[in-house]
Amino acid sequence: MEIDLGKLPFDLDFHPSNDLVAAGLITGHLLLYRYVAESPPVRVLEVNAHTESCRAVRFINEGRAILTGSPDCSIFASDTETGSPITRLENSHGAAVNRIVNLTESTVASGDDEGCVKVWDTRQRSCCNSFHVHEEYISDMTYVSDSKKLLGTSGDGTLSVCNLRSNKVQTRSEFSEDELLSVVIMKNGRKVVCGTQTGTLLLYSWGFFKDCSDRFIDLSPNSVDALLKLDEDRIITGSENGIISLVGILPNRVIQPIAEHSEYPVERLAFSYDRKYLGSISHDQTLKLWDLDDLLQGSGNPTQNHSASADSDSDGMDIEDRIPKSSKGTKRKNSSKSHNLSTSNNFFADL
Repeated sequence: MEIDLGKLPFDLDFHPSNDLVAAGLITGHLLLYRYVAESPPVRVLEVNAHTESCRAVRFINEGRAILTGSPDCSIFASDTETGSPITRLENSHGAAVNRIVNLTESTVASGDDEGCVKVWDTRQRSCCNSFHVHEEYISDMTYVSDSKKLLGTSGDGTLSVCNLRSNKVQTRSEFSEDELLSVVIMKNGRKVVCGTQTGTLLLYSWGFFKDCSDRFIDLSPNSVDALLKLDEDRIITGSENGIISLVGILPNRVIQPIAEHSEYPVERLAFSYDRKYLGSISHDQTLKLWDLDDLLQGSGNPTQNHSASADSDSDGMDIEDRIPKSSKGTKRKNSSKSHNLSTSNNFFADL
């Protein structure tokens, strides 16, 4: 299925329990579609969420509400059923909000263009912590629930680990000389994979984050903007050249290209709630829903774990606190606009 959004999309998210998919546009609009197999998708909502682009989209509260973030520095919550506003925090960050991810049933994290990460508690209806961990925009984040650690990548070329138990920055990698754009955790938590501006995949061993333990350079000559974990051995990658590929990790290999967006950059990837569909958005102004079973036909069995010295590191956490300086990144999204606003702690008061 293919949905013509009419404008450039920046993010998408699937409802956690039914056939709804949301997309945020460069115009600041939030679009919500219902998709059914063998039928054209139907737009059920259009919300004028922001005065600037809608960069981040996430369903929260079991799908009853949708959060969006924008370069206008606001985070906005709207009702999934009606599209009506629930609340808006005009001063959620001091810079453009670039990424929002779910942590638990009652917490989310947001990242901005100046490298600040904030954690929001929906039960306490407040911002419970801020981490000023990067010098450039937060490009992606992922959460490890068992250890309560939030990993983030940035245009400054570093990977960070924030410990939500101690509310401290646990560690941060050395400058990689390449913008880090996407991140997933593989191999049952033993490996962290980051996509970069030059198309190289960087692999970090858990507990040894100062420098990568492996590099996979054969994927693409273009930036790897989106990563999506399929299983512990395989990831789906979205690149600037529009190619969506199935990639094996340790051993590192391109299993096969599985889809494309006609040479336009792939902005984000996501699975539907039942993992029947892979969703992708691109600069071709379309949201495509791919049947995952059809995409994976002929891809073979999952790659097997192969013993290697780089894959047997211990799980000890690197807690060095030296923070390297780095040069500025260049892949920040358009329509960025920073505002120096004070932090407010009542964002979820009306949720």
